Amino acid sequence: MNKDKNFHPTKTIDIHGILLDLSTTHVMGILNVTNDSFYDGGKHNNLRKALKKVEQFIKEGASIVDIGGYSSRPGAKHISNNEEWKRLKEIVPIVNKEFPEIIISVDTFRADIAQKSFENGAHMINDISAGEMDSNMFDTIAKLQVPYIMMHMQGKPQNMQDNPKYSCIEKEVFCYFENKIKTLKNKGVKNIIIDPGFGFGKTLVHNYQLLNNLELLHDLNLPILVGVSRKSMIYKLLENTPEDCLNGTTALNTVCLQKGVSILRVHDVKEAVECTKIINFAQNHY
Repeated sequence: MNKDKNFHPTKTIDIHGILLDLSTTHVMGILNVTNDSFYDGGKHNNLRKALKKVEQFIKEGASIVDIGGYSSRPGAKHISNNEEWKRLKEIVPIVNKEFPEIIISVDTFRADIAQKSFENGAHMINDISAGEMDSNMFDTIAKLQVPYIMMHMQGKPQNMQDNPKYSCIEKEVFCYFENKIKTLKNKGVKNIIIDPGFGFGKTLVHNYQLLNNLELLHDLNLPILVGVSRKSMIYKLLENTPEDCLNGTTALNTVCLQKGVSILRVHDVKEAVECTKIINFAQNHY
C-alpha cells in the first residue's frame, strides 16, 4: 500500500513577492459575475451580491477567489471584450481594496482583459484556453510576471462538447501541457499552474479516465488545480442536476485530494475546506 503523502514536492507560487505555499491544498471560490453560467449564473451579477459572496468565501476558508465575466459552459454565448470587461472592471478593484487578505484570480482567455485585471488589482490569471484563443496571452503573462493557470480544452466553449475524441486522453493532456510549459518557460514565465479541464471537450468516460490517471501530471512538476464542482461528470452519472451535486462534488474532491492536487476550484467553499482538512489530517496521521 502506498502511504507516500508527498505525492508532489513542495511548490510555491510567487505573487508580487509573496510566496504562496502550494504543498498543501488551497481552496479557490468561484465568483461568476455573469448571467448564464451553468450553476450560479445571475446570482452575483451586482456589486453588493458579489462582495457578500467574497466575504462568505473568506469566512469559510478560501484563500483565492476566481472572478469570471465570460461564461464558458458548453454552448455558452460568445460576448465581446468590452462586455467582459464591463462585468469585471468594478468588482476586481473593490475586492482588492475591501478584502486584501484574499488572492484574486481572473478567469479570462483574453490578453487585454488579463492586462486590465492586473492593473486593477488581480494577482493571477486563469485561462481556460492556455493561450489558444488569444495569441497574445503568453507574451502578456511574461510581461506581467503574474501566476498563470492554464487549462486543457479541446475546441472552444461553443463547440467543445460536440464530439470530443482522444486516442489516449491522459497521454494527450500530458503532452499538451508539456509543450505549453516549454513555450512559457522560453518566454520567461515561471509561475505556472495546470488544470486538466474536467468537462471541457471531454465525454463522461474521458473525464473519469483522466481522473483515474490524474497523478501522472505530477511528472510535470507543477501545481495542479482541479475544478469538478457540480459539473456534468457528476450530474449526468447520478442523473440529477447541478443543484443536487454537492455530495458528488465532495466525493470527487476527495479523490483529487488523495491524488495530490494543490488547488480545488469550487462553488461551495465550506464543504471543500472541511474535505481538505480531513484528507490532510488523514495523510499526516497514519
